[in-house]
Amino acid sequence: MTIEQIKQEICEVGHRLYDHGFVAANDGNISVKVSENEFYCTPTGVSKGSLTPDMIIKIDAEGNKIEGALNPSSEIKMHLRVYRERPDVNAVVHAHPPVATAFTVAGIPLDRYILPEAVLTIGDIPTCAYGTPSTMEIPDSLMPYIQEHDAFMLKNHGALTIGNTLTRAMFTMEEVEFNANIMKMAMELGKIEEIPEDQMLKLMDLRVKMGFPGKHPGYKTAEERAKDPASTLNNPKYN
Repeated sequence: MTIEQIKQEICEVGHRLYDHGFVAANDGNISVKVSENEFYCTPTGVSKGSLTPDMIIKIDAEGNKIEGALNPSSEIKMHLRVYRERPDVNAVVHAHPPVATAFTVAGIPLDRYILPEAVLTIGDIPTCAYGTPSTMEIPDSLMPYIQEHDAFMLKNHGALTIGNTLTRAMFTMEEVEFNANIMKMAMELGKIEEIPEDQMLKLMDLRVKMGFPGKHPGYKTAEERAKDPASTLNNPKYN
């Protein structure tokens, strides 16, 4: 893929985030790795719905600007932490999908296995501890989960998804929000019925056979999740 194609793809993903309502104003940021010390990313202060290729900037692994008229987002720190910790990752997307983000505001984890597609691609989605935007607190909050997950909720902030390609990272962001929407609707209907354990094991086998890229937390039984005080399994309201 040429540099112009990479810049164009970043813009298309930005437009998609904006059109989906996953970002407002100049929220969110996107990056792509092109070498161990070169990354293209979205600039600060620009709506993702208005991105054009000439706005995309190049930075190094320390976040220093190499080329471009605008400046990188101060939240690029969490992107660079991902690239440092996960050599298999080539793209990062940060957005504020409203339903999934609302779960973090309500203190409800996205830890129920309800959709086969979400089970296959992302498994359960951890909620990282709250951190002040633009500081190292958010990159640090990823560390307990970064080696086993490709999707992360940021407490009272939004979501971060990663992938071996930008398309994969964007698809994961869409999957996070879709899964959150279905879970919210099921809660409103009064009951959540998860995929049975024997079927979950079949899905885990299928994931291996299909060769899905990226990291996956695997399947945790209800008993294992019940040991987590934050799990919705411990709140009868959601059973």
